Amino acid sequence: MPTADSNALSFREDGTFRVLQVSDPQDLVHPRRAMLKMLDAAYDAFSPDLVLFTGDNTLGNHLLDVGPFRIQSVRNPAFTLRQMRRALKRILLPVDQRNVPFAMIYGNHDDMNDVTKEAQFALYHAYSSCLPMNETDPAVDCDTYHIPIRTRDGKTAWNLWLLDSAWNDETGQYWKIREETVQWYARTSASLAEENGGMPVPSLMFMHVPLPQTKDLLIPCAETEPGAMWDGVRFVRLDPEKASGVLGESISAGEDPFGLYEAVRRRGDVRAFVFGHDHRNCFDGVSDGMRFIQSGAASFRCYGAKETRGVRLFTLHADDPDSFETAYYTYKDLCGDDALSRLRYFWDADESARKKYTLLGAGAVLTAAGTAIGLLTAHLKK
Repeated sequence: MPTADSNALSFREDGTFRVLQVSDPQDLVHPRRAMLKMLDAAYDAFSPDLVLFTGDNTLGNHLLDVGPFRIQSVRNPAFTLRQMRRALKRILLPVDQRNVPFAMIYGNHDDMNDVTKEAQFALYHAYSSCLPMNETDPAVDCDTYHIPIRTRDGKTAWNLWLLDSAWNDETGQYWKIREETVQWYARTSASLAEENGGMPVPSLMFMHVPLPQTKDLLIPCAETEPGAMWDGVRFVRLDPEKASGVLGESISAGEDPFGLYEAVRRRGDVRAFVFGHDHRNCFDGVSDGMRFIQSGAASFRCYGAKETRGVRLFTLHADDPDSFETAYYTYKDLCGDDALSRLRYFWDADESARKKYTLLGAGAVLTAAGTAIGLLTAHLKK
C-alpha cells in the first residue's frame, strides 16, 4: 500500500512487482457488464500490486450518450461532475475494495468537457487506494507525477512516469506535450539518478496519446497486404522486423514540440513508452533503440475489436533493472469462450449495435405479427 507521504510502493518478498494497465475504459454511469466482468477477472487472476488507468477513464462530456445513434454533449459542470462520480465509481470501487493501490492519467475524453482536471482529481482521491498525484507542483498538470518502486531496504529499483498528454490549450489543441512537462521530467529524472548514486533509475513512461516516433514502427505497404491500414496518406502496416501485435487503425499520435523524446534519450532511464488512445491497436516494438508499447481499449461502449479489448500486465524485477515482462490479455483470455461469454461480448460491444438492433427489430416484428395472428384467430373463432 502507498505510504502516507509519497507515491512510493514496494516490491513483493519474491522481488517482483505487477502493474496492470487498464486503458480507455471510457464508459457511462451504467457501464457495459462485459467490461466489468473482464476487469474483475483480471484483478482476481493477476493480483496486481498497482492498477494503472491510462486515460479516457470516462466518456467526459458524452456522459449522456445512450448509444451509437445518439450523441449528446453535457454543458453543465455540476451535472457532469455528478455523472463522472457515478461513472468512476463503477471502475474504481472494485479496485478499492480489493485494497489494491491505483493511479491514473487523463486522456482526451477526460479533458474534453467543462469540468477541470483539478475538479476530477478530487473524485479519484475519494478512494483510499488512490495514490497521491501531483499536489505540490503547479507548473505541471495534476496527473503528471512519478511512482518509485522500492526494494525492501528502501532503494528505488524501478520508477513509473505518468505524464499528461491530453492537454487542451487556449486554441483547443489537444495531444501536445507541454514544455513544462519536459522540464519537469528532466529535472526529476536527474534528481532520482543523484539519489541512486549517479545511475539513472530504470523506468516505464505511461502516456495516453502515442508519441509521433511510434509511427517509426510502420512501413508502407499495398492495400491488399494483411494488416494494411490507411494513415491518411498511404497504406501502412507494422514492420515485422521492428514490432509484433495488432495494427487495427492508423496511429493517432500527438505532438512533441518541446522534445520529450529527445530528453528521454539523453536521460537514458526509460525502458519503454506505454500508450493507449487507439482502441484497436495493440503492439510492442523497438525503433532506434527505444521500445514502444500500445495497449488496446478496455471499453465496450466505444469502438474496439475482439483481439484488442483487454488489459496489459507488466512484471518488474528488483534484481533485474534492465528488463521486464509484459503480456496482453483479451476479453476471451480472461472470460473464456463459452456461449455465455460470447453472448455477453456480442450484446455489449458497440460494433455489434446495428446487428443487435436489427435482431431486436426483427424480434419486435415477429412478436407483433404473432400477436396480430393470435387476435385474428380469436376473432374468427368468435
